Amino acid sequence: MAEPRIRQIKIKTGVVKRIAKEKVVYEKEAEQQKKRVQKIKDEGLDEYNIRKQEEVLQESLMMVPDCQRRLVKAFAELKNILESEQDLKEHEDYIAAEQVLKDAEIQLPSTAEL
Repeated sequence: MAEPRIRQIKIKTGVVKRIAKEKVVYEKEAEQQKKRVQKIKDEGLDEYNIRKQEEVLQESLMMVPDCQRRLVKAFAELKNILESEQDLKEHEDYIAAEQVLKDAEIQLPSTAEL
């Protein structure tokens, strides 16, 4: 009987973990791209290259808020499932899900960013 509920917890845990990781990757990529654009500007390369690199930077920057929105939604869904399935508290997947929530919490946007 508990199997479908555990399966749901596992799925939602994976979603939160993946989106949190994705957000970190996009943030790192945007930071690297900022440095690349600055380096190109410092070297005085032509405007076309600078514009193209800035476009790439903007694409990376646009992905961060998208990941944040998806993370907030997935985080809330997993948290609600865990709250409604308190009887599974001793199960290893439940415990793992709680840890993923704790780890992902630092990736959530602050209320000032919303």
